[in-house]
Amino acid sequence: MSAPEHLHVHPCLRCGACCAYYRASFYWAEADDATPGGVPVGMTRRLTEHRRSMLGMDGDRPRCVALVGEVGGRVYCSIYERRSSVCREFEPSFENGSANERCDRARAAWGLRPLTPDDWASWRSEG
Repeated sequence: MSAPEHLHVHPCLRCGACCAYYRASFYWAEADDATPGGVPVGMTRRLTEHRRSMLGMDGDRPRCVALVGEVGGRVYCSIYERRSSVCREFEPSFENGSANERCDRARAAWGLRPLTPDDWASWRSEG
């Protein structure tokens, strides 16, 4: 008997909370007007002379413009291969064996329980 479909999905693709809680700001040269294949500059705004952020991340209800889907349901990054270093470096809790307080905080803000080692064990057993 195969596992339920939800176990085949990477835990982050059932979450998206970090993309709708933290502002993704990064060095300006990561955008595609400076680096071919970089973050699409049209999805960013200038923060300072040397920093940009993704659109949608300001205000009371931040949500990255590149996030597609429903937080806590099915989500994905529409520019995943072109995402900034700050997004690439964000580690979900227990993906590599340790809790990440920032991941837990974002999930809690959306009413989601923290990820556990079991979430990753289930996913990895299917991969």
